[in-house]
Order: sequence, then C-alpha cells, then structure tokens
Amino acid sequence: MNMLFADTLKKLRTEKGLSQNDLAKKMYVTNSTVSRWESGRRLPDVAMISQLSEVLGADVNILLSAAAQSDDQLKVIMVDDNKIILNGSLPILEDVMPNASVTGFTKPSEAIEYAKEHRVSLAFLDIEMGTISGLDVCRELLEINPRTNVVYLTAYSEYSLDAWDTGAIGFMLKPITPEGVKKQLEKLRYIFRTGGERI
Repeated sequence: MNMLFADTLKKLRTEKGLSQNDLAKKMYVTNSTVSRWESGRRLPDVAMISQLSEVLGADVNILLSAAAQSDDQLKVIMVDDNKIILNGSLPILEDVMPNASVTGFTKPSEAIEYAKEHRVSLAFLDIEMGTISGLDVCRELLEINPRTNVVYLTAYSEYSLDAWDTGAIGFMLKPITPEGVKKQLEKLRYIFRTGGERI
C-alpha cells in the first residue's frame, strides 16, 4: 500500500476544499482513480503528479517525494494514437488490474521514454500509429526490458502473423473488453504480482 502518497494527497485535497469528485473532474480521470490514489492502491505517474500539484496549488516536490517512497507498483502501459480509443480503454485496464499503475500514451516516443525510467511489466500496443508501427515499438520495449509482456491491439486481423515474429505474447482485436484482457493475462510469458496476488 502506498499510504504516504495517499495520505499526502488526501490532506492536500481537503485543504483545498475539494471532494474526490471535484478533483476527478479537474484531473479528467474517473472517481475510482482518485479513490485508488487515496486508498494507497495506485500511484499516478510523474506527469499526473505534476498536474495534481497545479490543481491543488501544492509544491510538486512534496507529492513526488511521497510517491518515490512508495513506488513499488506494477506498471502497465497502453499506446494508441487514437485518443478516443485510448480514453475508452484505460478504465477497462484499470478495472481488470485495480492495483496496477496504468498509463496511456498517444505518442510512441513518450512511451519509450517512460519505459526507460520505469520497469514496464505489461504493454498494450496499437499496431498502426501513423508513420510508426507498434511492431517496432515492441522491439524497442523488449530491448529496454526483455521481460515486458506485450499485447498488440488492432482493428485488422491480418496483422496477427507479423505480430508473432516480434516477441509479443498476445493479440487482441479492438475494442478491448474486460474478458479479453483477462484472457491475455492468462497467457503472460513473465508472471507478475499485483496486490499480493499472482496474475
């Protein structure tokens, strides 16, 4: 549990006179996301912490310090250049893996930089992203951390054969569903734990 960060966030929020619902609206996240931050079940990423500091009018270093002392969370990322699909998919991943830190990216380059700073255990990658292919992003992620589980997301089933040649563990057609994500978790090559339970 990440109680140091959770307690710090709750204190700053209440001092600002905001409810969890108020903070969720200002942060463009769900109520359950704020609840998980304040219950110690999840930590926001650095970009989100910076945004929190602005919304709460607090010193970002206070939040960063609290997060750094309790950052042992499972890291899951999703990369898709379609913001609508990304925004619709992230809550599903959060619900299926409630104790994981789930971060979305529309730019593959930002996902790669994030992976260099954090140990990513599971990555969901769109295959067609403008001039950059998710297949190439997979290869880069596996160079950074060979134990990253990669699942491809696409609307085109014809990519499936190419996908298997990159070291990915799974392939899902869009839109993703909770049941589909759970099936992929059963195929993990590198098992990880979240909330004390093996996935």
